Amino acid sequence: MEQDTLIASAADPRFSFYAYVPKSEGPGVPLLVIIHGIKRDAKGYFEEMRDFCEQHTCALICPLFPEGVPNPKQQNGYKDIYSRGTRFDHILLSMIEQAGQTWQIQTDRFYLHGFSAGGQFVHRFTYLYPHRLAAVSIGAPGRLTAPDLQSPWPEGVADISEIFGLPGVPDFAAMARIPVQFVVGEKDLGTSMLEHMKNPTKFEIEAGNTRFARTKWLKAAWERIGVVSEMNVVQGVGHDGLKCLLAVKEWLERQMTK
Repeated sequence: MEQDTLIASAADPRFSFYAYVPKSEGPGVPLLVIIHGIKRDAKGYFEEMRDFCEQHTCALICPLFPEGVPNPKQQNGYKDIYSRGTRFDHILLSMIEQAGQTWQIQTDRFYLHGFSAGGQFVHRFTYLYPHRLAAVSIGAPGRLTAPDLQSPWPEGVADISEIFGLPGVPDFAAMARIPVQFVVGEKDLGTSMLEHMKNPTKFEIEAGNTRFARTKWLKAAWERIGVVSEMNVVQGVGHDGLKCLLAVKEWLERQMTK
């Protein structure tokens, strides 16, 4: 089963998602979720990944977080997970629950990938819900949340238990049990957008002004808290999530067949 039109979120119809369920749908079918970047090409990711999902008997959800929700002056509040009372983690989890009630797929743990702003969402979501993740792939995040217990969210993770109402987070030991991929284009070296971002954190200044450098920095920071990860540099590619998908597919295939 596939949907070429957006499915409204039952929990909050401001949001929607594309879904693909393989022909051999069943209770044990795993789920892959892909989070778009600021271009909001959810359908592009859906179209690029559905053959992979059919081949590997995996369901697919590609959420769409529209601009201006909940703040008309803020285009991309979703990447920080929380914005003006809207919990984008809850929105995503409600979509997954909705899919699980509609089709016979596994929803207790799922595979998660995001690129650029999607990569920001994904690495922040991992701090909050490591127990829900079968594996996580983080693509070229421009802004970072460091695993720092002294700095407030979203610079660090000192207060995330209070902000999100989730006791026991961050759980670095649980994060360390998740297979993790970092992926970035070899030529993702542009500085203009990052240099014009307001209020860079001390960690972002330390990491550098390219997504390539910040991806490497986050990988090293996670390794210091025990998260062993793999980094794939896609040759000849700049800041392009769709062109990095081959490396993501190859990595996911290894995780799904372990």
